[in-house]
Amino acid sequence: MAQIPKKTIFQNASGSEIGGKSYPKWMFWKKRRYVVATIAFFGFFNAYALRANLSIAIVAMTENKTVVFDNYTVVYGPEFDWDSKTQGYVLSSFFYGYITTQLFGGWLSAKIGGKKVFGAGVGVTALLTLITPWCAKTNVYLLLTVRIIEGVFEGVTYPCIYAVWSRWAPPLERTKLATLAFSGSCVGTVVSMPASAYLATALGWPSVFYFFGVVGLIWFVIWWILVAESPAEDPRISKGELEYIQKCLANVDAKRNITHPWKEIFTSLPVLANVVTTFTDNWGVFTLLTQLPKFMKDMFNFDLGKSGFLSGLPYLAMAIMIQFSGHVADWLREKKHFSTTKVRKMFTCGAFVLRAAFLIAAAFSTSTVGSIIFLVLAEGLGVCSWSGFGVNYLDIAPQHASVIMGISNTVGTLAGIFSPILTGYIVTTPTAEEWRIVFCIASGIFLFGAVVYGIFASGEVQFWAVGCEPKKDISSDEPVPTSHENRSYEPNV
Repeated sequence: MAQIPKKTIFQNASGSEIGGKSYPKWMFWKKRRYVVATIAFFGFFNAYALRANLSIAIVAMTENKTVVFDNYTVVYGPEFDWDSKTQGYVLSSFFYGYITTQLFGGWLSAKIGGKKVFGAGVGVTALLTLITPWCAKTNVYLLLTVRIIEGVFEGVTYPCIYAVWSRWAPPLERTKLATLAFSGSCVGTVVSMPASAYLATALGWPSVFYFFGVVGLIWFVIWWILVAESPAEDPRISKGELEYIQKCLANVDAKRNITHPWKEIFTSLPVLANVVTTFTDNWGVFTLLTQLPKFMKDMFNFDLGKSGFLSGLPYLAMAIMIQFSGHVADWLREKKHFSTTKVRKMFTCGAFVLRAAFLIAAAFSTSTVGSIIFLVLAEGLGVCSWSGFGVNYLDIAPQHASVIMGISNTVGTLAGIFSPILTGYIVTTPTAEEWRIVFCIASGIFLFGAVVYGIFASGEVQFWAVGCEPKKDISSDEPVPTSHENRSYEPNV
């Protein structure tokens, strides 16, 4: 069979492409895969806003103030008299449910499609958020119950998005598309923390849950209408972009009934490396997500508004750096400066080591400004790991990526459960020494994760996944075949 000339398939120097018009790279809305990634960005924005709002609201719920109860009794004190241990359980309750649906979400999305599962996960969580104030006022155990149920539905979001990328993301655009979507979680935290602080101060803490619940439901409607399960099912995609994605992902059948090699998955060292690394990353992320406002208040005596704003700064740095690192990682692979394995290890291990160092520096800093700068650097540079292990599931087994992510995030969610509880038991006075213990534990876990990933990770498709994946990583050290299926050009389609 004769080769198809390059200019009829991918954009060449003159800008021609497969069967259609060429668009500049900045016109992302003309490229449906980037539209999907952008709407997914706002999906993760909402997912993390719905998850993080309680960490701000709980400060307002438990601080001393004049409270007027329904029977017009007026007292001065906290509206909810919860000790630090109870607060730890309230903050971690979300993750009790979150851990239960990681593997199920990956399996289900491989069966029925990631679009449906992702939309339902965020949409139902938003709906439950609207009744959170009533639950909190009724009984703390009812609040724990609804937060657990929210975790059950939001637990599917990360695993199922890999099912979306397995059908929408060409190999050399995986990191860019995935980090674009994942950066929504950082931006959602950046926006939700100061916004929640403002709403709690100006309108009362219940407004935090009402506002973000409504925003989440609006997003659900947009996602359900505008996003298709696969490029072939998208009525708005151009012929050129459809042909390009289909040729890059020639072995991926959106309607195929996938059989997962469970034994090989659970005994694969690269998979286990990702499991350990996900736990490592989650420990650091969830420690800051749930405890940073309290750390700011305890150590620097910041009021709710200031602690909400400053708590969002590390996530602002993350939102910027994750985009930068994603483009750099794909550029290194596309230009063949490094193999995919080397790129994933550099970004993951380097980020973890830097994160550990700056967390230690923040813990022992005697300056308010210094602590904040070190925390911003820790998270801003640490998020580069998402361009490593965060996309690695798609490297080693694209069609099984959602299930592998489900396994990894199941174990990783244990960090979200135990980190707030452990912090609640350590930080009781509170003192600087107690908070230093919390940060030193996180730093030690980061270093352990870096060692494990550096030894056992891989960027190559695994042998047990070869039955339905390309046998060779197109960004490996070996020469790329000249056949049109494997050309490593990125078109403007």
